[in-house]
Amino acid sequence: MTETDNDNDQDNSPTPLQQVTFLLRKYKLVEGLVNLQDAPDESLVHSAVQKQNLSELQHFLDQLHPADIAVILEALPMEDRLLIWSMVKTDRDGEVLLETSDAVRETLITDMGNHELVAATEYLDADEIADLAPDLPQEVMDDVFRSLPVEEREQLRAAMSYPEDSVGALMDFDVITIREDVRMEVVLRYLRMLEEMPDHTDQLFVVDRNEQLKGVLLINRLLVSDPDTLVADVMTNEMIKLHPDDVAQQAANAFERYDLVSASVVDDNDKLLGRVTVNTVIDFIRDKAENDALNLAGLSEEEDLFAPVLKSVQNRWVWLAVNLVTAFIASRVIGLFEDSIEKLVALAALMPIIAGIGGNSGNQTITMIVRALALDQINTSSAWKLITKEVGVSIVNGLLWGTIVGLFTFAIYQNAELGLVMTLALVLNLLLAALLGVLIPLTLRKFGRDPAIGSSVMITAVTDSGGFFIFLGLATVFLL
Repeated sequence: MTETDNDNDQDNSPTPLQQVTFLLRKYKLVEGLVNLQDAPDESLVHSAVQKQNLSELQHFLDQLHPADIAVILEALPMEDRLLIWSMVKTDRDGEVLLETSDAVRETLITDMGNHELVAATEYLDADEIADLAPDLPQEVMDDVFRSLPVEEREQLRAAMSYPEDSVGALMDFDVITIREDVRMEVVLRYLRMLEEMPDHTDQLFVVDRNEQLKGVLLINRLLVSDPDTLVADVMTNEMIKLHPDDVAQQAANAFERYDLVSASVVDDNDKLLGRVTVNTVIDFIRDKAENDALNLAGLSEEEDLFAPVLKSVQNRWVWLAVNLVTAFIASRVIGLFEDSIEKLVALAALMPIIAGIGGNSGNQTITMIVRALALDQINTSSAWKLITKEVGVSIVNGLLWGTIVGLFTFAIYQNAELGLVMTLALVLNLLLAALLGVLIPLTLRKFGRDPAIGSSVMITAVTDSGGFFIFLGLATVFLL
């Protein structure tokens, strides 16, 4: 079989979700037959067939990675989700909960008793428990604290003390430290004594007796160096140091810029507190991207696909109400020019073009500005340059596409003045979209708000009302 054939087989193989759905269908088919009977046969309910179906499903789940189980749980309706969740083994509950979205995690935790929740945390590190802590009942967290050794209890307190968007919240306490006055052979012997090395260990941290960070020993240097060489002669002092109070996005930027696998976290006295690893940073970037996408659409939080109707309504109603208000404003703008529209019906057909292109242009600008703000690429001095640049882009785009639209308008309606009004209206609405596309996120950021929240909704509302006013106003002045 050729390599291409192997690739095709992999492409055609069912996904874990498809396989679980198939096994669930088999189980529910027998259950449905039982329910159709006037007098359900208990022997059929507990038959060897049903036991075999459940056993097959259980075996398949046991082989899956926790992240794959999380994806399956998020894609299933509530009844099926809880059935699958009940089949996940206790020692994997915590890992699966960490991988699920906040909305789905809430439904799973609600289905668990306090004893089960405490048991799920037994297999997690302190930093992982801290990630779950906001979703766990207080009595569960009290029991978790009591069950932990003193060292892990202090680590958990430290992890929970940092804001969610800080480096401290991403910090992992599982680090390997060594002294600079030992030989490479001693370090190798020490590593062999460990049951396993922490995930994503690309460097060992060199500290003194006070746990102050002196440098790092790269694993690749350790493997190729003379066993009799001292750590001090091989270690490097060139390293990235993060502080627990730093903004998490700064750490993400550092990992992207320097292609890091791990980085140290130290306090103001250079005492080693822990490390940040690339897998945690990737999770942070993914979560932030998802939240930004939701915020741009006016959603306050991630929504469970199969959440109850009322809960979904609560998540969506705010910006729908804002949209309703802006729609009324746009309708009143149109109402101001009813006489103009009656005299020249073509205006009604052309209005959506001006508003639609303006909205798209504004959303492009906002997306770029929100991304730049997230990467700390904009400051006070560069904001004016950005506005100037966006104005220039909007003028060029307005003249280019305005001319094209104007020519099409002339070709359809044989009215040169109407074509010129379309061109000028498009230029002015793109200018408005560019200015507000920069100013809306910058203003939200200045007042301490997330610049992504509702920006897309606001720019669309303004370009709609503004576009209608500009187009109809110009038409009234120059055509009627």
